[in-house]
Amino acid sequence: MSQGIEFNRLMMDMKAMQMDAMSKPKSTAAVPEMAGSSFSDMLGQAINKVNDTQQASTQLANAFEIGKSGVDLTDVMISSQKASVSFQALTQVRNKLVQAYQDIMQMPV
Repeated sequence: MSQGIEFNRLMMDMKAMQMDAMSKPKSTAAVPEMAGSSFSDMLGQAINKVNDTQQASTQLANAFEIGKSGVDLTDVMISSQKASVSFQALTQVRNKLVQAYQDIMQMPV
């Protein structure tokens, strides 16, 4: 049941970030500088969340393997799949960033 609560919290965080991004005023002078630091911060936070998810999954799996009471197999499997999906999503974002960089580098000046 706690996995559903975490998913709902993640969705609320994503909606809050979307609303925050939409509500920021657009000034032409500050956009490049603000967007660069903001994007790098968001990317760093995303990487840290994926890392935390993978570490939590590993700890839960280890607790199940040693027979710790209160650790259910379904929780272990859900945590493992959640870590896998988040890593795959991060990999796809990285691939898109690399592709965008390559496209920009191939543009004629």
